Amino acid sequence: MASLGPSIWAVSDGRAGNAAQVRALTAALGATGRWLKIAHIAGAAHRQEPLVLTPRAPWRWLPADRWPSPLQALPKAQRACLAAPWPTVWIAAGRRSASLTKFAREMSGGKTFTVQILDPYIAPSNFDLLVVPEHDALSGPNVVRTVGSPSYFTPEALEEAAQAFADLADETRRSAIVILGGDSRVHTFTNAAADRLEGQMRELAADGWRLRITTSRRTPVPIAARFRQMAGNLGASFWAGPQDGPNPYVAWLLFSNAAIVTEDSANMLSDAAWHGLPVHIAKLEGRADKFDRLHESLMQRGVARWFTGQIEQWSYEPLREAERVADLVVENLLERYPPPAFGGGASVTAPDWLD
Repeated sequence: MASLGPSIWAVSDGRAGNAAQVRALTAALGATGRWLKIAHIAGAAHRQEPLVLTPRAPWRWLPADRWPSPLQALPKAQRACLAAPWPTVWIAAGRRSASLTKFAREMSGGKTFTVQILDPYIAPSNFDLLVVPEHDALSGPNVVRTVGSPSYFTPEALEEAAQAFADLADETRRSAIVILGGDSRVHTFTNAAADRLEGQMRELAADGWRLRITTSRRTPVPIAARFRQMAGNLGASFWAGPQDGPNPYVAWLLFSNAAIVTEDSANMLSDAAWHGLPVHIAKLEGRADKFDRLHESLMQRGVARWFTGQIEQWSYEPLREAERVADLVVENLLERYPPPAFGGGASVTAPDWLD
């Protein structure tokens, strides 16, 4: 009989960017090659769906090590989710989930291996593994520093996209995905930034580039409408939601030869870098030291250059940080749960809940 292996709770605080990083690491950990190494671990409390926990005020305003009662921070309907049996592995992201990660570790008696992604603003020693981008400048014996965010695309997702959008393959090698972000605490997608970017894209289209434009949840509605109209005028592809048909995002990454990505999102930049695309970073308005360090780390790695209106072609080793972190999780689990000597023709498979 196949073993389900270690149980994993993928914990989200409801923020899309944080949830994406948790999904990426969970999926990388469930890849067949890794799963076979840890499938002997008998986990309890498997959860097929991500666990969404949304702490309330005033808890979410406090440092994660000063919450008087983490359970009370949650809406009543969510509190029952945090109870034994505890999982083998807990993966969460973002400051708001840090206290809950700490709570799960304590309540499991240290048996749950806790992985926290992004700076929790408390000591790394509160977790088994802390995964932070290089631009956060944290360090410690259990701290893993990544270049950008831990993006990951499963072989199944890539194959499905390749089959569903096979017509997107471009033998001219002059296709570019354009990923538009939006307003954040430090960046603003102003009309001036839109003017500059629209002018540059019109010139690229005139030069024969096939543009594939997509927006994010943070793209201001007027900005999205503007680029939708531009795409229609140029004969470019545009996708902003289900109203535009099936989501071509993975296929556009797979079948494009370069990427133009606004500077405001580590996740979007890292998605393009996972595919090894030459990443052209488009400026918005505003800046922060953290993002300056992010951009510099990508440029030093040979992943990215500033977008000046022209698309260049270069190559580099694709950025596969989720896989690197997943390998470290596997190493730690094997230290805790050494594999037995197999015999008798036993076989194991990855469970459906890791698809």
